Amino acid sequence: MGTARGRRGSLLLTLLLVCVALACGDEGADEGGPPTGNLSLVSTLGGLDTVGYERATEIRDFVFPEDHGPHPGFRTEWWYVTGNLTSDAGRDFGFQFTIFRSSLSPTEPGGPSAWATNQAYMGHFAVTDIDGGAFEATDLFARGSGGLAGAQTTPLRVWIEDWVLESAAAASGQDRGSAEGVGASGSETFPLRLAADGDNFAVELELEAGKPIVFQGDRGLSQKGPQPGNASYYYALTRMPAVGSVVFDGETHAVTGLTWLDREWSTSALSDGQVGWDWFALQLDDGWEMMVYQLRLEDGTPDPLSDGVLIDPQGRRIPLEWGEEVEVVPTGTWRSPEDGAEYPSGWRIRVPDRGWDLTVEPVVDDQELRLAFRYWEGSVAVEGRGEGGAPVAGRGYVELTGYAGFGAQGTTEER
Repeated sequence: MGTARGRRGSLLLTLLLVCVALACGDEGADEGGPPTGNLSLVSTLGGLDTVGYERATEIRDFVFPEDHGPHPGFRTEWWYVTGNLTSDAGRDFGFQFTIFRSSLSPTEPGGPSAWATNQAYMGHFAVTDIDGGAFEATDLFARGSGGLAGAQTTPLRVWIEDWVLESAAAASGQDRGSAEGVGASGSETFPLRLAADGDNFAVELELEAGKPIVFQGDRGLSQKGPQPGNASYYYALTRMPAVGSVVFDGETHAVTGLTWLDREWSTSALSDGQVGWDWFALQLDDGWEMMVYQLRLEDGTPDPLSDGVLIDPQGRRIPLEWGEEVEVVPTGTWRSPEDGAEYPSGWRIRVPDRGWDLTVEPVVDDQELRLAFRYWEGSVAVEGRGEGGAPVAGRGYVELTGYAGFGAQGTTEER
């Protein structure tokens, strides 16, 4: 089902592995490669040492294109893209592409070595063959030195080896320099080129900006816990047209579709007692989008800091008060063949005051990434009623963490 292309037994991985192992308490990790299936994204975003790092403590002014690029003063950051694509022949695919940046210390190392770095990178890539009912996933690790991995702002380029998310300027070898008079999305950054590959699957896409940037939380400050600094800076591009190709099982398909870009950076986003999250990014055929995430507490109830938002066809953001204006109810479950870990599978999402009543179903049940970090992330189909109760359909992506792997609820096997 999945591969781990980055497992090369190289010392280039050591810093990241040590950081991950310490973050998650995994005593079983060896130095030969990333440990499999034991690590927790929740623990990694929790209460590690924050001394010396910047923290998300107050509302800030976002500046583009600079904020499309890296923020190395924060401990954790990611560039996250999901999408649903259709081939010229009508075959449907979904994909996820994420590059994580992790700071191993708050200060850059001294010395002249080209290999000295305090930055490590991890990539996740998955493709769902919806019509074929198949799913493949892989991960990739590298330290941020020697050209192996990195992130830059002008022109935008984020990469791990040959996996890349970059502006057209970087892809063409042009350096447009610092932009002046940039629009709200940092318009000179787009289109973006995205490319990644696994052992018999790949994507190469060009992404347009589409709608304006949506700032999540309070003007981009997304509070995840009650303590000051347990927050992230968070924005999204929720409807990015895509064109390019998908390779699956060795066959190449020309595709078009819609993608969703999430950008988030923080130092300690989550709090004690939070065990995971359920995140929904839904794109409807009437031009609306919905983003909802539910932070789960140890007793299974939603954290009051869970959040939701609607985006209208013009790109206007409509916040939803959690527990009062939006309801998320699982309608089924699915068990992992790995160890019987149980995930919710299928949901009803309602915004009663606006007439929304959606049914969300996975297009393939098993879209679990069984990699160094283990979680479920997959393409979903949407139907029901949207704004004003009008009939709608759509597609989207759902991410479920904290149900399997080290420290997870719902696991049936000690790992």
